[in-house]
Amino acid sequence: MAISRAERAQLLEVERRHLRKAEADIEEGLKRLRNQRDLLFDLQAGGHDITQAERLIILLEQTLLQWERHRTLIEQRIAYLEDELYPAPVRGK
Repeated sequence: MAISRAERAQLLEVERRHLRKAEADIEEGLKRLRNQRDLLFDLQAGGHDITQAERLIILLEQTLLQWERHRTLIEQRIAYLEDELYPAPVRGK
């Protein structure tokens, strides 16, 4: 079943909101990662066991990677919807 132009425009706006949220989440995740790295250095300087802090950093890095992949999927979906809504003129005609 084909969807109308208005529905497609609505989907595009939803995806744009998802993209803004994904970008905000990634930025917040980067801040948390930097903070965790700072804490790890403080623990290490104090002679404390840093095993769990290192594990958390790895988990944060893996999570950020997945969030970045998700952002890419959203960007691709936006491009698809934009192409459907605003097709480029056919060349050579």
